[in-house]
Amino acid sequence: MTDLAVIFDELSTSDGGRVGVATLNAPKSLNALSLDMARQLAAKLDAWAVDRSIVAVWLEGAGEKAFCAGGDIVALYRSMTEEGDNRGSGRDSLFAETYFTTEYRLDYRIHTYPKPILVWGDGIVMGGGLGLMAGASHRIVTETSRIAMPEISIGLYPDIGASWFLNRMPRGVGAYLGLTGAQLNARDALDLGMADHFVPRERRTALLDALAGADYGKRSAQELRAGVSSALAAFEDRSHAPSGQVWSHLDHLQRLVGTADVTQAVEAILADDRDDAWLRANRERLAVGSPLSAHLVWRMLERHRHTSLAEAFRDELNLSVQCCREGDIAEGVRALLIDKDKNPRWRHADVASVPEADLQAMMVPLWRDDEHPLRDLG
Repeated sequence: MTDLAVIFDELSTSDGGRVGVATLNAPKSLNALSLDMARQLAAKLDAWAVDRSIVAVWLEGAGEKAFCAGGDIVALYRSMTEEGDNRGSGRDSLFAETYFTTEYRLDYRIHTYPKPILVWGDGIVMGGGLGLMAGASHRIVTETSRIAMPEISIGLYPDIGASWFLNRMPRGVGAYLGLTGAQLNARDALDLGMADHFVPRERRTALLDALAGADYGKRSAQELRAGVSSALAAFEDRSHAPSGQVWSHLDHLQRLVGTADVTQAVEAILADDRDDAWLRANRERLAVGSPLSAHLVWRMLERHRHTSLAEAFRDELNLSVQCCREGDIAEGVRALLIDKDKNPRWRHADVASVPEADLQAMMVPLWRDDEHPLRDLG
């Protein structure tokens, strides 16, 4: 296979158009989204948007394991440990600023794209991978889909627009998912509005053939969506989806996080003794996660209950860079992926020990409004 970061192809349609196909091509890293990938994908999406012959875009990942397992956090770690002092404030955050700006601009482009974008969310879809999937017009999951925002395990928080879209789930669910990094299956994704269609993995090639054979009319936005929808309708089969995990626990989850205080919510989750494998795994993940991240999850969801997606991305860019300068992410990545000792030494002993001053420091704006790298969004 080629060593290109993203493989681009175009499928001819029966009515003289083309479907643009983009394949994230880093299967060894589970297609972790690198800066090069994001730049290439953004440029191609811009070109396809103005090409009248392109009727739709198909985005997938190479290999059998993942669409995209997240952002390139190893590159972020190297930038923090090799570019700067890595002992608190003063770290060189140039790479972080560039990376997150590029990633969030790409994610926002997908949310606002003028043509149908289908994401084949097969296998692992986590963190930055969910950022690519969340804004697509047609989000497809399969029996192998595993979706999560596990940033609490690395000292970050659910970014990539999650401060906005987690708020649009049933009350409390977004907070629970962010605090615990809970893994969702295809049925959960459909139930929570994170996916639109379920298509068995074995039908991928047939679905692409159907997209090539669909009628896209005179290329109006409505006709393009109708052509894609008609092709999908022939292959969707939710009877093959696994049983959901969230919906049956909805009342319980809402009770656990039904408080105005993150410390109380965390204590309630950790004290929960319900005998269920999914809930138990979520408790265990929270128990060893970054206490600072738990506060950031809660704070960002509070800040963006009623804001726009563009405002959320701008605020997330500021906080994500601050996490690289002042937060736990370097230690979290070290413990999980570099030394792999799985024993992170977080800055704070527990959630109750995080002082408000530390949170306020993380929220200090890095740019004036008229200088913000994402000031043009929206």
